[in-house]
Amino acid sequence: MAEFLHAIATFPAVLFTAALVVVIGFWLLVLLGAADHDGFDADVDADALGLGGVPVSVSASLLIVLSWFFTLTGTVVLSRTGWPDALHHLLGAVLLFASLFGAWPLTRALVRPLAKLFPDEPGPSLHDFVGLTCTIRTGRVDGDFGQAEVAARDGSTAVVQVRQNEVPQNGGSRLALGSTGLLYAYDDTGEFFWVTPFDKALDPRG
Repeated sequence: MAEFLHAIATFPAVLFTAALVVVIGFWLLVLLGAADHDGFDADVDADALGLGGVPVSVSASLLIVLSWFFTLTGTVVLSRTGWPDALHHLLGAVLLFASLFGAWPLTRALVRPLAKLFPDEPGPSLHDFVGLTCTIRTGRVDGDFGQAEVAARDGSTAVVQVRQNEVPQNGGSRLALGSTGLLYAYDDTGEFFWVTPFDKALDPRG
């Protein structure tokens, strides 16, 4: 145990030990909901580094963990040689870069299967329904009440909350059960869609 503690506090392993502490702290914050696991994706182009397909935090964590393991192993081996301290420092610098470049291809190999867990396409959003037509499923729709069924572009259907503004006295109409409406806006605060009457003859989908 004493040899292990000495190794993690000795150059070059100590550099990656400090980085490993940061990594552990970051993932603890993620587990507690205080940090976002993909919060660094916009700041770093992982694809250019050959580590794309997963959030930057995942690939960076793997690289640091593997580099720490390699430097720790190398530091333990060097400490048992009995060579002069000057030679230890020189070989330690070599070990630092060798561990980093050795961990790089291994990280790339691990990232490939992990990429399947992080699809590139974002998940479905209610905002995707804006611009689609719907079928009213309640007897009335007004500024406080209403539901409609809408078919997404992938063929799936959903029942959503809809609201209709006051209809002008001349030329306006109220949406009723079975009528077709157009979802033209989404209210994030109220979590409902604004809907207006729509003529099926104008629907390009027929």
